[in-house]
Amino acid sequence: MDKKVIVGMSGGVDSSLTAHLLKERGFEVEGVSLILFDKGCVNPAGKAPCCSAETATDAMKTAHALDVKHTCMDMRDEFSEKVIRPFIEAYKKGLTPNPCILCNRHIKFPSLIRASDERGFGFIATGHYAKIDNETPLLMRGADTKKDQSYVLYSLPKEIIRRLILPLGEKTKTEVRVIAASLHMASAKKPESQEICFIEAGNYIDFMKSVGEAAASEGDIIDIETGKVLARHSGIHLFTIGQRKRLPATGKPVYVVRVDTLTNNVYIGPAEMAMMKKFMVRDINWLVEPASSCIRATVKVRSMMKDEPASLRLNDDNTVEVEFDGPQWAPAPGQSVVFYDGDIVLGGGVIQPF
Repeated sequence: MDKKVIVGMSGGVDSSLTAHLLKERGFEVEGVSLILFDKGCVNPAGKAPCCSAETATDAMKTAHALDVKHTCMDMRDEFSEKVIRPFIEAYKKGLTPNPCILCNRHIKFPSLIRASDERGFGFIATGHYAKIDNETPLLMRGADTKKDQSYVLYSLPKEIIRRLILPLGEKTKTEVRVIAASLHMASAKKPESQEICFIEAGNYIDFMKSVGEAAASEGDIIDIETGKVLARHSGIHLFTIGQRKRLPATGKPVYVVRVDTLTNNVYIGPAEMAMMKKFMVRDINWLVEPASSCIRATVKVRSMMKDEPASLRLNDDNTVEVEFDGPQWAPAPGQSVVFYDGDIVLGGGVIQPF
C-alpha cells in the first residue's frame, strides 16, 4: 500500500490530529493549506475562519510541531469563481445554496488531489467525520452522529473517494479534543469553524450588501391563504423556504412557504404549508449505482436533519423524483439532498425550483 499522503490542514484541531494520526500509522505526511479568500473575517468567537491566511499560519506552526512538511496553495481566484459567485447568483435567484459542498467538489478535494499527483503521493486526507472504503469505493456516515459530515461529501467523484483517507471517521469530536489536548496541540481548544467560511459572523445578507448584490429583486410579501399583499421586500435573496424572521406581523406564526422567482413575490403562511412530501432533484452524483429506476432510501435535505424514508424514481435526464413517506419540513430549491442506505451514501443532488 502506498504510504504517502497529502493532508488538507486548516489550522483546526480536526486536520491537525488527522496529520498526527497518519504519521503514527507510518505514512509519509505532507500538509497543504488552501488560501481561499482575502478578507480577514472572524467568527462570533473572535477567531479567524478556516482557509484564510491567518489559519494557514496556524497550520504551518502545527505542521512544524509535528515535523511534517507544509505548503500553501493560493486558490483565491478559483474560489471566487466557483464558490462565491455561484453562491451570490443562487441567492439572487431565490435558491438556498450550500457553498461548502461547492467548495468540496470544485476546490478543496481537486486541489489536494493535484498536490498529491504533483508529488507522486497516492492518497489525500482531511479531518472530516465520515468513513471511507477505498476499495469499493464507499462513503459512509461517521461514528459521531452529531458531527457526521457524509452529507457534505456526497458530491465527490468515486476517483477521489478511492484515494481519500478519513482518520476521524471512527471517532467523536469529544475524543478528538481529548487526544489533541493530551498531545498539547495548540488547536485542541480552538472553536469550531463558522458555517460559511468567507462570511463574517455568518451574516450572508450583509455580505451580499458589501459586494453590491443586495437589491436586485424587489417584490411583494403575500399571505398565501388570502392573497393579500402584506408588505414590500427589498430582494428575494433575503428569504428561504421555512424562514420565520424578517416577515410582517400577522398575529399568528407564519413562515416563508414559496418564493416566486418570476414575479419576485414571497408567499408566507402557516407551518403546515412549508411541509413538502415530493420534489425533483437535479445534478445527481451516484456513488452507488441504483439497481433499478425506483429504489427505496432514507433522505436528508439538510446536514443536521435526521434522514427519513422515501422512494426515489430515476428519470432519463439524470434527475430524481423524491417522494417521502411523510411530509418534511421546508425543503428549499438549491439545497442539497443526500440519499442513504443505512450508513452508506448512495448519492445525492440539488433540489430543483418548484
